[in-house]
Amino acid sequence: MVDVANAQTVASTAAPAAASSPLAMIVSFAPFIIIMILFYFLMIYPQNKERKKKEEEIRNIKRGDRVLTRGGHYGIVHDIKDHVLTLKVSENTKVEVHKDYIDSIEKLQ
Repeated sequence: MVDVANAQTVASTAAPAAASSPLAMIVSFAPFIIIMILFYFLMIYPQNKERKKKEEEIRNIKRGDRVLTRGGHYGIVHDIKDHVLTLKVSENTKVEVHKDYIDSIEKLQ
């Protein structure tokens, strides 16, 4: 047979836990949510802002700008074709470089 007193005790102890469960879950996850928000504003947001700024600078490259490639070579932009820059490295030397490999840009004009 079923012990009625034992079943009532189990039901009475389980009911309060179920009633406060959603609030308890929110409170227990609050530190993780706060950490994720801080992580976004301290790490991800500044990186995205910097990336967009660099993409804008690369889009605005013009002939005559001095650039530094990721490989450490300086050159002056001689020609621009779609995604490829022709850099004048010395009087008789021109090198083609993809725009993604430009590290920094100096406006000479």
